[in-house]
Amino acid sequence: MWSRRQGRLRPVVCGVEELRRRRREREAVLRKARREQQLVSKRLLRDDAPEEAGEGCVSAILGETEVQQLLRQAQRGTEEKRERALVSLRRGLQHPETQQTFIQLEGSMRTLVGLLTSNQAQLQLEAARCLHELSHSEQSTVAEACLPATSYLLTYLSSHSSDFIELCLYTLGNLIVESEAVRRQLLPQGIVPALAACIQSPHVAVLEALGFALSQLLQAKEAPEKIIPSILASTLPQHMLQLLQPGPKLNPGVAVEFAWCLHYIICSQVSNSLLIVHGALSTLGLLLLDMAEAVQRTEDTGLELLACPVLRCVSNLLTEAEMETVGGQMQLRDERVVAALFILLQFFFQKQPSLLPEGLWLLNNLTANSPSFCTSLLSLDLIEPLLQLLPVSNVVSVMAVQVFLQQSGLQALEKHHEEAQLQDRVYALQQTALQG
Repeated sequence: MWSRRQGRLRPVVCGVEELRRRRREREAVLRKARREQQLVSKRLLRDDAPEEAGEGCVSAILGETEVQQLLRQAQRGTEEKRERALVSLRRGLQHPETQQTFIQLEGSMRTLVGLLTSNQAQLQLEAARCLHELSHSEQSTVAEACLPATSYLLTYLSSHSSDFIELCLYTLGNLIVESEAVRRQLLPQGIVPALAACIQSPHVAVLEALGFALSQLLQAKEAPEKIIPSILASTLPQHMLQLLQPGPKLNPGVAVEFAWCLHYIICSQVSNSLLIVHGALSTLGLLLLDMAEAVQRTEDTGLELLACPVLRCVSNLLTEAEMETVGGQMQLRDERVVAALFILLQFFFQKQPSLLPEGLWLLNNLTANSPSFCTSLLSLDLIEPLLQLLPVSNVVSVMAVQVFLQQSGLQALEKHHEEAQLQDRVYALQQTALQG
Protein backbone atom coordinates (compact mmCIF):
# COMPACT_ATOMS: atom_id res chain seq x y z
CA MET A 1 0.00 0.00 0.00
CA TRP A 2 2.86 2.41 0.77
CA SER A 3 4.51 2.03 -2.62
CA ARG A 4 1.13 2.42 -4.29
CA ARG A 5 0.61 5.71 -2.50
CA GLN A 6 3.95 6.94 -3.70
CA GLY A 7 3.03 6.25 -7.30
CA ARG A 8 -0.23 8.18 -7.09
CA LEU A 9 1.36 11.53 -6.33
CA ARG A 10 2.41 13.72 -9.21
CA PRO A 11 6.18 13.61 -9.79
CA VAL A 12 8.22 16.73 -10.33
CA VAL A 13 9.90 17.42 -13.64
CA CYS A 14 13.52 16.85 -12.65
CA GLY A 15 15.15 14.10 -10.59
CA VAL A 16 12.06 11.88 -10.45
CA GLU A 17 13.84 8.64 -9.50
CA GLU A 18 15.90 10.37 -6.84
CA LEU A 19 12.78 11.95 -5.38
CA ARG A 20 11.04 8.58 -5.34
CA ARG A 21 13.98 6.96 -3.57
CA ARG A 22 14.05 9.67 -0.93
CA ARG A 23 10.30 9.51 -0.61
CA ARG A 24 10.55 5.79 0.20
CA GLU A 25 13.07 6.66 2.89
CA ARG A 26 10.68 9.22 4.36
CA GLU A 27 7.87 6.67 4.29
CA ALA A 28 9.98 4.41 6.48
CA VAL A 29 10.49 7.27 8.95
CA LEU A 30 6.77 7.98 9.01
CA ARG A 31 5.97 4.32 9.65
CA LYS A 32 8.40 4.37 12.56
CA ALA A 33 6.70 7.49 13.91
CA ARG A 34 3.32 5.81 13.64
CA ARG A 35 4.57 2.81 15.62
CA GLU A 36 5.92 5.09 18.35
CA GLN A 37 2.56 6.87 18.54
CA GLN A 38 0.66 3.57 18.93
CA LEU A 39 -0.53 3.69 15.33
CA VAL A 40 0.76 0.16 14.97
CA SER A 41 -0.45 -2.80 12.98
CA LYS A 42 -1.71 -4.43 16.16
CA ARG A 43 -3.30 -3.04 19.30
CA LEU A 44 -3.30 -4.35 22.85
CA LEU A 45 -5.91 -3.42 25.46
CA ARG A 46 -4.36 -4.72 28.66
CA ASP A 47 -5.29 -1.48 30.43
CA ASP A 48 -8.91 -2.57 30.13
CA ALA A 49 -8.37 -5.14 32.88
CA PRO A 50 -9.06 -3.24 36.14
CA GLU A 51 -7.84 -5.98 38.46
CA GLU A 52 -4.33 -5.67 37.03
CA ALA A 53 -3.97 -2.01 37.93
CA GLY A 54 -1.44 -1.42 40.65
CA GLU A 55 -0.39 -5.04 41.06
CA GLY A 56 3.02 -4.53 39.49
CA CYS A 57 3.67 -8.26 39.23
CA VAL A 58 5.07 -9.95 36.15
CA SER A 59 3.05 -12.92 34.93
CA ALA A 60 4.82 -16.25 34.69
CA ILE A 61 5.29 -18.39 31.60
CA LEU A 62 2.90 -21.34 31.79
CA GLY A 63 3.81 -24.90 30.90
CA GLU A 64 1.51 -27.48 29.33
CA THR A 65 0.37 -28.90 32.67
CA GLU A 66 -0.45 -25.45 34.05
CA VAL A 67 -2.42 -24.48 30.93
CA GLN A 68 -4.41 -27.71 31.13
CA GLN A 69 -5.13 -27.14 34.81
CA LEU A 70 -6.34 -23.57 34.27
CA LEU A 71 -8.59 -24.64 31.41
CA ARG A 72 -10.13 -27.35 33.64
CA GLN A 73 -10.65 -24.85 36.45
CA ALA A 74 -12.30 -22.44 34.01
CA GLN A 75 -14.88 -25.08 33.09
CA ARG A 76 -16.15 -26.04 36.55
CA GLY A 77 -16.60 -24.62 40.01
CA THR A 78 -18.01 -21.29 41.11
CA GLU A 79 -18.15 -18.42 38.64
CA GLU A 80 -15.56 -16.56 40.71
CA LYS A 81 -13.07 -19.43 40.56
CA ARG A 82 -13.66 -19.94 36.85
CA GLU A 83 -13.08 -16.26 36.22
CA ARG A 84 -9.87 -16.31 38.29
CA ALA A 85 -8.58 -19.21 36.21
CA LEU A 86 -9.18 -17.31 32.99
CA VAL A 87 -7.46 -14.23 34.38
CA SER A 88 -4.40 -16.36 35.22
CA LEU A 89 -4.48 -17.91 31.77
CA ARG A 90 -4.72 -14.50 30.12
CA ARG A 91 -1.71 -13.23 32.03
CA GLY A 92 0.26 -16.29 30.99
CA LEU A 93 -0.74 -15.72 27.38
CA GLN A 94 1.16 -12.45 27.43
CA HIS A 95 4.24 -14.59 26.79
CA PRO A 96 4.97 -16.04 23.32
CA GLU A 97 6.09 -19.29 24.95
CA THR A 98 2.71 -19.76 26.64
CA GLN A 99 0.90 -18.86 23.41
CA GLN A 100 2.73 -21.63 21.56
CA THR A 101 2.02 -24.09 24.35
CA PHE A 102 -1.67 -23.16 24.28
CA ILE A 103 -2.23 -23.55 20.53
CA GLN A 104 -0.35 -26.85 20.44
CA LEU A 105 -2.45 -28.28 23.25
CA GLU A 106 -5.29 -30.39 21.85
CA GLY A 107 -8.74 -29.02 22.57
CA SER A 108 -7.49 -25.77 24.13
CA MET A 109 -9.06 -23.46 21.55
CA ARG A 110 -12.28 -25.45 21.57
CA THR A 111 -12.48 -24.97 25.33
CA LEU A 112 -11.78 -21.25 25.06
CA VAL A 113 -14.45 -20.83 22.36
CA GLY A 114 -16.88 -22.69 24.60
CA LEU A 115 -16.23 -20.17 27.38
CA LEU A 116 -16.55 -17.31 24.89
CA THR A 117 -20.04 -18.53 24.00
CA SER A 118 -21.18 -19.22 27.58
CA ASN A 119 -24.17 -17.43 29.05
CA GLN A 120 -22.11 -15.76 31.79
CA ALA A 121 -21.03 -12.29 30.72
CA GLN A 122 -17.87 -12.06 32.82
CA LEU A 123 -16.59 -15.43 31.60
CA GLN A 124 -17.30 -14.34 28.04
CA LEU A 125 -15.31 -11.16 28.60
CA GLU A 126 -12.32 -12.96 30.13
CA ALA A 127 -12.33 -15.55 27.32
CA ALA A 128 -12.37 -12.68 24.81
CA ARG A 129 -9.42 -11.10 26.61
CA CYS A 130 -7.51 -14.36 26.29
CA LEU A 131 -8.20 -14.35 22.56
CA HIS A 132 -7.09 -10.74 22.42
CA GLU A 133 -3.72 -11.68 23.93
CA LEU A 134 -3.38 -14.44 21.34
CA SER A 135 -4.34 -12.08 18.52
CA HIS A 136 -1.44 -9.80 19.42
CA SER A 137 1.09 -12.57 18.75
CA GLU A 138 3.73 -11.97 16.09
CA GLN A 139 3.41 -15.61 14.98
CA SER A 140 0.99 -16.23 12.10
CA THR A 141 0.34 -19.75 13.40
CA VAL A 142 -1.20 -18.26 16.54
CA ALA A 143 -3.55 -16.08 14.49
CA GLU A 144 -4.70 -19.03 12.41
CA ALA A 145 -5.27 -21.09 15.56
CA CYS A 146 -7.83 -18.43 16.54
CA LEU A 147 -9.84 -19.06 13.38
CA PRO A 148 -12.65 -21.00 15.14
CA ALA A 149 -13.34 -17.98 17.35
CA THR A 150 -13.59 -15.32 14.64
CA SER A 151 -17.20 -16.05 13.68
CA TYR A 152 -18.29 -15.51 17.27
CA LEU A 153 -16.26 -12.32 17.58
CA LEU A 154 -18.05 -11.07 14.48
CA THR A 155 -21.44 -11.96 15.95
CA TYR A 156 -20.63 -10.13 19.18
CA LEU A 157 -20.17 -6.85 17.31
CA SER A 158 -23.92 -6.50 17.83
CA SER A 159 -23.52 -6.85 21.61
CA HIS A 160 -25.11 -4.33 23.98
CA SER A 161 -21.77 -3.80 25.77
CA SER A 162 -19.60 -1.12 24.13
CA ASP A 163 -16.55 -2.40 26.03
CA PHE A 164 -17.09 -5.90 24.66
CA ILE A 165 -17.60 -4.60 21.12
CA GLU A 166 -14.40 -2.56 21.38
CA LEU A 167 -12.44 -5.62 22.51
CA CYS A 168 -13.87 -7.77 19.70
CA LEU A 169 -13.02 -5.10 17.09
CA TYR A 170 -9.39 -4.79 18.19
CA THR A 171 -9.04 -8.58 18.32
CA LEU A 172 -10.51 -8.96 14.83
CA GLY A 173 -8.28 -6.15 13.57
CA ASN A 174 -5.21 -7.92 14.92
CA LEU A 175 -6.23 -11.23 13.33
CA ILE A 176 -7.27 -9.73 9.98
CA VAL A 177 -3.88 -8.21 9.31
CA GLU A 178 -2.04 -11.41 10.18
CA SER A 179 -4.00 -14.12 8.40
CA GLU A 180 -5.48 -14.36 4.92
CA ALA A 181 -7.39 -17.43 6.13
CA VAL A 182 -9.17 -15.24 8.69
CA ARG A 183 -10.11 -12.72 6.01
CA ARG A 184 -11.37 -15.45 3.69
CA GLN A 185 -13.63 -16.72 6.44
CA LEU A 186 -14.93 -13.36 7.62
CA LEU A 187 -15.77 -11.78 4.25
CA PRO A 188 -18.56 -14.20 3.26
CA GLN A 189 -19.80 -14.16 6.84
CA GLY A 190 -20.55 -10.46 6.55
CA ILE A 191 -17.75 -8.51 8.18
CA VAL A 192 -18.39 -5.47 5.97
CA PRO A 193 -22.10 -5.16 6.94
CA ALA A 194 -21.14 -5.75 10.57
CA LEU A 195 -18.61 -2.93 10.47
CA ALA A 196 -21.13 -0.70 8.70
CA ALA A 197 -23.52 -1.29 11.61
CA CYS A 198 -20.81 -0.48 14.17
CA ILE A 199 -20.01 2.87 12.58
CA GLN A 200 -23.34 4.18 13.81
CA SER A 201 -22.32 3.61 17.44
CA PRO A 202 -22.48 6.66 19.72
CA HIS A 203 -19.41 5.45 21.63
CA VAL A 204 -16.09 7.08 20.67
CA ALA A 205 -14.05 4.06 21.84
CA VAL A 206 -16.05 1.77 19.56
CA LEU A 207 -15.60 4.12 16.59
CA GLU A 208 -11.84 4.31 17.12
CA ALA A 209 -11.61 0.52 17.38
CA LEU A 210 -13.74 0.22 14.26
CA GLY A 211 -11.46 2.57 12.35
CA PHE A 212 -8.50 0.44 13.36
CA ALA A 213 -10.16 -2.84 12.29
CA LEU A 214 -11.31 -1.35 9.00
CA SER A 215 -7.84 0.03 8.24
CA GLN A 216 -6.39 -3.44 8.84
CA LEU A 217 -8.87 -4.93 6.40
CA LEU A 218 -8.14 -2.26 3.80
CA GLN A 219 -4.40 -2.99 3.88
CA ALA A 220 -4.84 -6.59 2.79
CA LYS A 221 -3.17 -7.40 -0.52
CA GLU A 222 -6.47 -8.57 -1.96
CA ALA A 223 -8.35 -5.46 -0.78
CA PRO A 224 -8.69 -3.68 -4.18
CA GLU A 225 -10.31 -6.71 -5.81
CA LYS A 226 -12.21 -8.43 -3.00
CA ILE A 227 -12.82 -5.96 -0.17
CA ILE A 228 -12.95 -2.33 -1.25
CA PRO A 229 -15.76 -2.75 -3.83
CA SER A 230 -18.08 -4.10 -1.13
CA ILE A 231 -17.04 -1.31 1.24
CA LEU A 232 -17.79 1.33 -1.39
CA ALA A 233 -21.17 -0.30 -1.97
CA SER A 234 -22.01 -0.01 1.73
CA THR A 235 -22.83 3.03 3.84
CA LEU A 236 -19.32 3.09 5.30
CA PRO A 237 -17.85 5.83 3.04
CA GLN A 238 -20.62 8.32 3.81
CA HIS A 239 -20.34 7.69 7.54
CA MET A 240 -16.54 7.93 7.41
CA LEU A 241 -16.78 11.34 5.78
CA GLN A 242 -19.29 12.45 8.40
CA LEU A 243 -16.81 11.49 11.12
CA LEU A 244 -14.19 13.65 9.39
CA GLN A 245 -16.41 16.71 9.31
CA PRO A 246 -14.77 19.52 11.33
CA GLY A 247 -16.70 20.81 14.29
CA PRO A 248 -17.20 20.26 18.02
CA LYS A 249 -18.05 16.57 17.51
CA LEU A 250 -14.81 15.78 15.67
CA ASN A 251 -12.76 13.35 17.75
CA PRO A 252 -9.01 13.38 16.93
CA GLY A 253 -8.47 9.66 17.57
CA VAL A 254 -11.45 8.64 15.47
CA ALA A 255 -10.51 11.09 12.73
CA VAL A 256 -6.96 9.72 12.48
CA GLU A 257 -8.19 6.14 12.06
CA PHE A 258 -10.76 6.96 9.39
CA ALA A 259 -8.44 9.34 7.55
CA TRP A 260 -6.06 6.41 7.06
CA CYS A 261 -9.00 4.21 6.01
CA LEU A 262 -10.00 6.78 3.41
CA HIS A 263 -6.41 7.00 2.27
CA TYR A 264 -6.16 3.24 1.66
CA ILE A 265 -9.42 3.32 -0.31
CA ILE A 266 -8.26 6.22 -2.46
CA CYS A 267 -4.93 4.53 -3.17
CA SER A 268 -6.73 1.45 -4.46
CA GLN A 269 -8.19 3.57 -7.30
CA VAL A 270 -11.27 1.35 -7.33
CA SER A 271 -13.78 4.20 -7.60
CA ASN A 272 -12.46 7.52 -6.39
CA SER A 273 -15.07 9.36 -8.42
CA LEU A 274 -17.67 7.89 -6.06
CA LEU A 275 -15.85 9.36 -3.08
CA ILE A 276 -15.72 12.73 -4.82
CA VAL A 277 -19.46 12.56 -5.47
CA HIS A 278 -19.98 11.84 -1.77
CA GLY A 279 -18.13 15.08 -0.99
CA ALA A 280 -14.70 13.75 -0.01
CA LEU A 281 -12.83 16.74 -1.41
CA SER A 282 -15.04 19.35 0.18
CA THR A 283 -14.97 17.54 3.54
CA LEU A 284 -11.19 17.18 3.52
CA GLY A 285 -10.79 20.76 2.34
CA LEU A 286 -12.80 21.99 5.31
CA LEU A 287 -10.71 19.75 7.56
CA LEU A 288 -7.55 21.42 6.23
CA LEU A 289 -9.00 24.81 7.14
CA ASP A 290 -9.89 23.52 10.59
CA MET A 291 -6.39 22.13 11.16
CA ALA A 292 -4.86 25.45 10.11
CA GLU A 293 -7.01 27.23 12.68
CA ALA A 294 -6.02 24.68 15.33
CA VAL A 295 -2.27 25.20 14.92
CA GLN A 296 -2.77 28.94 15.29
CA ARG A 297 -4.56 28.46 18.60
CA THR A 298 -2.17 26.03 20.28
CA GLU A 299 1.26 24.55 19.74
CA ASP A 300 0.53 21.10 21.17
CA THR A 301 -2.17 19.76 18.85
CA GLY A 302 -1.03 16.24 17.92
CA LEU A 303 -1.91 17.42 14.45
CA GLU A 304 0.81 15.53 12.61
CA LEU A 305 -0.98 12.20 13.14
CA LEU A 306 -4.03 13.47 11.25
CA ALA A 307 -2.27 15.77 8.80
CA CYS A 308 -0.33 13.04 7.01
CA PRO A 309 -3.30 10.94 5.78
CA VAL A 310 -5.45 14.02 5.09
CA LEU A 311 -2.78 15.67 2.94
CA ARG A 312 -2.28 12.44 1.01
CA CYS A 313 -6.01 11.93 0.51
CA VAL A 314 -6.48 15.39 -0.98
CA SER A 315 -3.32 15.12 -3.11
CA ASN A 316 -4.40 11.83 -4.62
CA LEU A 317 -8.01 12.86 -5.20
CA LEU A 318 -6.79 15.92 -7.08
CA THR A 319 -5.12 13.63 -9.62
CA GLU A 320 -8.43 12.06 -10.62
CA ALA A 321 -9.22 12.74 -14.26
CA GLU A 322 -12.94 12.41 -13.54
CA MET A 323 -12.89 15.09 -10.84
CA GLU A 324 -14.28 17.89 -12.98
CA THR A 325 -16.90 15.73 -14.67
CA VAL A 326 -18.39 14.56 -11.38
CA GLY A 327 -18.57 18.05 -9.96
CA GLY A 328 -16.00 17.38 -7.28
CA GLN A 329 -14.67 20.89 -6.86
CA MET A 330 -13.32 22.00 -3.51
CA GLN A 331 -16.35 24.23 -2.95
CA LEU A 332 -13.98 26.57 -1.10
CA ARG A 333 -12.45 29.81 -2.20
CA ASP A 334 -8.98 29.17 -3.62
CA GLU A 335 -7.22 31.61 -1.35
CA ARG A 336 -8.63 29.99 1.80
CA VAL A 337 -7.24 26.58 0.83
CA VAL A 338 -3.82 27.91 -0.19
CA ALA A 339 -3.57 30.15 2.88
CA ALA A 340 -4.50 27.24 5.16
CA LEU A 341 -1.90 25.02 3.52
CA PHE A 342 0.83 27.62 4.07
CA ILE A 343 -0.14 27.93 7.73
CA LEU A 344 0.29 24.16 8.02
CA LEU A 345 3.59 24.25 6.13
CA GLN A 346 4.91 26.84 8.55
CA PHE A 347 3.80 24.66 11.46
CA PHE A 348 5.51 21.60 9.96
CA PHE A 349 8.65 23.66 9.34
CA GLN A 350 8.89 24.35 13.08
CA LYS A 351 7.42 21.20 14.60
CA GLN A 352 7.37 18.32 12.10
CA PRO A 353 9.76 18.81 9.15
CA SER A 354 9.15 15.27 7.91
CA LEU A 355 5.66 16.33 6.85
CA LEU A 356 6.81 19.27 4.71
CA PRO A 357 7.09 17.14 1.55
CA GLU A 358 3.52 15.92 2.11
CA GLY A 359 2.26 19.49 2.18
CA LEU A 360 4.30 20.44 -0.86
CA TRP A 361 3.00 17.47 -2.83
CA LEU A 362 -0.48 18.82 -2.15
CA LEU A 363 0.56 22.34 -3.17
CA ASN A 364 2.01 20.89 -6.36
CA ASN A 365 -1.22 19.05 -7.16
CA LEU A 366 -3.34 22.09 -6.31
CA THR A 367 -1.41 24.28 -8.73
CA ALA A 368 -0.72 21.70 -11.45
CA ASN A 369 -3.89 22.33 -13.45
CA SER A 370 -5.29 25.41 -11.77
CA PRO A 371 -4.20 28.90 -12.85
CA SER A 372 -6.35 30.35 -10.07
CA PHE A 373 -4.40 28.50 -7.38
CA CYS A 374 -1.14 29.61 -8.98
CA THR A 375 -2.42 33.17 -8.98
CA SER A 376 -3.18 32.82 -5.29
CA LEU A 377 0.50 32.14 -4.60
CA LEU A 378 1.28 35.52 -6.09
CA SER A 379 -1.73 37.52 -4.92
CA LEU A 380 -1.26 36.35 -1.32
CA ASP A 381 2.47 37.12 -1.53
CA LEU A 382 3.39 33.56 -0.60
CA ILE A 383 6.63 33.30 -2.56
CA GLU A 384 8.75 34.45 0.38
CA PRO A 385 7.24 31.85 2.78
CA LEU A 386 7.86 29.24 0.10
CA LEU A 387 11.49 30.30 -0.16
CA GLN A 388 11.83 29.93 3.62
CA LEU A 389 11.26 26.19 3.23
CA LEU A 390 14.24 25.58 0.98
CA PRO A 391 16.91 24.89 3.65
CA VAL A 392 14.97 21.90 4.98
CA SER A 393 16.12 19.39 2.36
CA ASN A 394 17.03 19.01 -1.29
CA VAL A 395 13.73 17.25 -1.89
CA VAL A 396 11.76 20.21 -0.57
CA SER A 397 13.88 22.60 -2.62
CA VAL A 398 13.21 20.79 -5.88
CA MET A 399 9.49 20.44 -5.13
CA ALA A 400 9.16 24.17 -4.22
CA VAL A 401 10.80 24.93 -7.63
CA GLN A 402 8.13 22.80 -9.29
CA VAL A 403 5.28 24.50 -7.43
CA PHE A 404 5.48 27.97 -8.90
CA LEU A 405 8.12 28.38 -11.59
CA GLN A 406 5.76 27.24 -14.34
CA GLN A 407 3.28 30.00 -13.54
CA SER A 408 5.10 33.35 -13.66
CA GLY A 409 7.42 32.22 -10.89
CA LEU A 410 10.57 33.79 -12.35
CA GLN A 411 8.94 37.19 -12.46
CA ALA A 412 7.80 36.79 -8.87
CA LEU A 413 11.33 35.88 -7.81
CA GLU A 414 12.70 39.19 -9.10
CA LYS A 415 10.70 40.93 -6.40
CA HIS A 416 12.81 39.22 -3.72
CA HIS A 417 16.19 39.37 -5.43
CA GLU A 418 17.46 42.30 -3.38
CA GLU A 419 16.50 40.83 0.02
CA ALA A 420 19.78 39.77 1.65
CA GLN A 421 18.41 36.78 3.56
CA LEU A 422 16.75 35.39 0.42
CA GLN A 423 19.30 36.17 -2.28
CA ASP A 424 20.98 32.77 -2.26
CA ARG A 425 17.68 30.92 -2.46
CA VAL A 426 16.33 33.14 -5.22
CA TYR A 427 19.51 32.62 -7.23
CA ALA A 428 19.34 28.84 -6.73
CA LEU A 429 15.75 28.73 -7.92
CA GLN A 430 16.51 30.86 -10.96
CA GLN A 431 19.39 28.56 -11.91
CA THR A 432 17.22 25.49 -11.43
CA ALA A 433 14.55 26.98 -13.69
CA LEU A 434 17.09 27.84 -16.41
CA GLN A 435 18.69 24.38 -16.25
CA GLY A 436 15.27 22.63 -16.28
